[in-house]
Amino acid sequence: MKAHCLPIQRIPHSSRLFLDYLSYAPAIREMYPRPPLFSEWFKDEVSRIPYDEARRGKVSDILERQNRPWGASPKTLANIDRLRQGALAAVTGQQVGLFGGPLFSIFKALTAVKLAEQATAGGVECVPIFWLATEDHDLAEVNHASLLSEQGLPEKLVAGSRGVENAPVGSVRFGPEIEPVVERAAWLLGDAEATGWLREAYRPGETLGSAFARFYTRMFADWGVVLLDPSDKDFHDLAKPLFRAAIERASELDEALLSRGKALEAAGYHQQVKVTSATTLLFHVQDGARTVVRRKVNGTNGDEFVVGEERVSKSELLDRIEGAPEEFNPNVLLRPVVQDYLLPTLAYTGGAAEVAYFAQVAVVYERLLGRVTPVLPRFSATLVEPKAQRLLERYGLGLPDLFHGPEKLREIVAGRTLPSDLQARFDEAKGTLEKSLAALRESLARLDPTLVDAAVNAGAKMQHQLSQLEARVAREQSFRNEVITRHADALNSALFPHKALQEREVAGVSFVARHGTGLLRDLYETMHTDCHDHQVIEI
Repeated sequence: MKAHCLPIQRIPHSSRLFLDYLSYAPAIREMYPRPPLFSEWFKDEVSRIPYDEARRGKVSDILERQNRPWGASPKTLANIDRLRQGALAAVTGQQVGLFGGPLFSIFKALTAVKLAEQATAGGVECVPIFWLATEDHDLAEVNHASLLSEQGLPEKLVAGSRGVENAPVGSVRFGPEIEPVVERAAWLLGDAEATGWLREAYRPGETLGSAFARFYTRMFADWGVVLLDPSDKDFHDLAKPLFRAAIERASELDEALLSRGKALEAAGYHQQVKVTSATTLLFHVQDGARTVVRRKVNGTNGDEFVVGEERVSKSELLDRIEGAPEEFNPNVLLRPVVQDYLLPTLAYTGGAAEVAYFAQVAVVYERLLGRVTPVLPRFSATLVEPKAQRLLERYGLGLPDLFHGPEKLREIVAGRTLPSDLQARFDEAKGTLEKSLAALRESLARLDPTLVDAAVNAGAKMQHQLSQLEARVAREQSFRNEVITRHADALNSALFPHKALQEREVAGVSFVARHGTGLLRDLYETMHTDCHDHQVIEI
């Protein structure tokens, strides 16, 4: 395995907020308590983590009760016991996507393991915990997976499922319709160990949440990753004080979030979540569906709320939370705070969007927990299999060449396959033109310096026209050469599908099935928690 660093600044659509966070620019520091350099601060962070020991015991018991039926490995059970005895947690999480979700979900789990083991080696007992986002309700984001075909091209599989519209996705249960989808997945994956795990996990009667948990339990058995399903009623009972605070202090939290949003925009950053004066941080689950709880702000002194179309007083809403906390879910701005109330979190690791959430969530942390959990970027990589690597080398390409889109890549590839004499003529013409223009500018400077700018502009137009002609020839070559088009499209599909990073589009199980669980070990060895570049990895 060979790894090459690609600076994150070269990755398309990287937000200024994320880039400034990675460099820990002065403008960002009031929004993030720690720089993204784990080795610098993890020991100092320990004293800032207040955690009730009674809660520790209850959480550990729930985790053991959840993980055992999923088939937890001895190492996972040992990590739960370490948590019970006083260990901290390196936490990550993800929606419970079909067949284990995109490749970056695996990267998240491995990053959490890396952080936990680095902390433990440094004298801070720490275990990796993966938060299963079973309470999200966007089914369209998780009911599909793209698996690689034998040719290395992604094929999208969609699972039919049964559930109430807007229901938490973790409760959506599979019927017999999952069986042909699994069979197609097994055909694409081939006879591999990971294929067996998939068959065992994704069966009629399982939910998106339980199937994901069973699958990841097998995938990360040797790593001791502890899985946590927050939809458990006992977790809701423990989180009740935060649910109550979200209503009792709704006005205060809203004002803090609005103020932070203005500060972000004033600094030139974006708000990951738009907040209004009616925002609260809770959903109420009614008839199986998540319903937004809104604040009624006109003339009610903050004592009246709206759940769907129903008006509810503050006292009545608090009574509902007290009597049935399992009917309430945190929204995206409260979820991490609930997570770090339930867990003694040393650090959370996530992607660019989650890092952006934390710029807003920090004000909720401060008011409800009195401490902001540090966030760290997860490992990020594109995996280049041998066929794609041969094509990159054949045409002298790098991953950034793909970022311009399929048509531009076809032009680039075609341009690099022009007949040698034609390419030589273009190169000769460019050199001759530049030499002639330089001589012309020199003569004009002696005659009348004010004419030099005009010569520069004229020269630029000539060079542009020559480049346009070369590109047109390259396009013509592309249209005439089916092989070039096929190779360019294969590279796009394998490494930058749908104009997005491979890690976001292709299911991680594809690579584990093709290359074995040793791939996980190799990826783990490649990771460095204080290096945040995108890795281009030849496998």
